[in-house]
Amino acid sequence: MRNLRKTSVLVALAGALALGACATATPYQPAGLNGQRGGYAEQRLEANRYAVSFSGNSVTSRDQVEMSLLLRSAELTVENGYDWFATVTRATDRDTRFYSTPDPFYYDRYGPYWGPSWRFYQRGYWSTWDPYWGRDRDIRQVDRYEATAEIVMGRGPKPAGDLNAFDAREVINNLGPRVLRPASR
Repeated sequence: MRNLRKTSVLVALAGALALGACATATPYQPAGLNGQRGGYAEQRLEANRYAVSFSGNSVTSRDQVEMSLLLRSAELTVENGYDWFATVTRATDRDTRFYSTPDPFYYDRYGPYWGPSWRFYQRGYWSTWDPYWGRDRDIRQVDRYEATAEIVMGRGPKPAGDLNAFDAREVINNLGPRVLRPASR
């Protein structure tokens, strides 16, 4: 029995490691490409104005999402024959979700439904407090980031003193190598 338990633990650990190796951050590519949920998207608003967004998956960092947004903005600027862009609005949203799964290795000698608990009255309703709540659950927090911006493009040197203005070619040179690209097949 003891060897069976060790074997099942090793099999579960190997499976978890294999699944963890498959999880990769959202690469810099158009949204929806190859069935990917995240990526970049843009919408032309005027001749020199775009709404740009980049959304990542649960393993894409906020920093990577924001760099990808700026890189896409710079690339759009150059593709349309402009030299600089300025962000009119820019925001990064975080979507946080909690997932609860049963712990397969938890053993409760009293059974799954027995244990001490207390009821108390608080803020107009009855609550229950269980000191062992969550003892048989794994709770995981998952964050996903999406960055959005509205940009205006211009020609010539970027406006001096405007902290929201970026030289498009400089952004491409500086951020291009740092952004995660899709794996070559």
